[in-house]
Amino acid sequence: MKSRDTLIRLKRFQVDEKRRRVAQIEMMIAEFDRMAVDLDREIAVEEQKAGISDPNHFAYPTYARAAAQRRDNLRQSAQNLHGQLDDAKAELGEAFEELKKAESLEDRERSTERTSDAVREHAAISQLGQSRAMRASA
Repeated sequence: MKSRDTLIRLKRFQVDEKRRRVAQIEMMIAEFDRMAVDLDREIAVEEQKAGISDPNHFAYPTYARAAAQRRDNLRQSAQNLHGQLDDAKAELGEAFEELKKAESLEDRERSTERTSDAVREHAAISQLGQSRAMRASA
């Protein structure tokens, strides 16, 4: 019984770790998206100041070009994180299923123990009743 409790605690810990990992990846994606939107605004401001919005123009602002590259890198990183997020969610689902299996095994074991205890108790009560009945008839 002690080992089953340890197993369940371990499974719960694993589920919590997987949940933290999913949350961490989601936060990173949100932060990358927010940074990309900020860079889009900065690029628009630079283009407006220069009066040039064509990145291929020879006088296109250098800062706008660098910010666009950074924005594209952030979006690519966020895209890669979506793949990691899918994997992390799958791992979380597997860990959760393992926890449920361990908990259901424990529930079955406890139910079996209760049934066994009830049968033994019933047998003891029946035996006690028979003993009393035999003494009373004697």
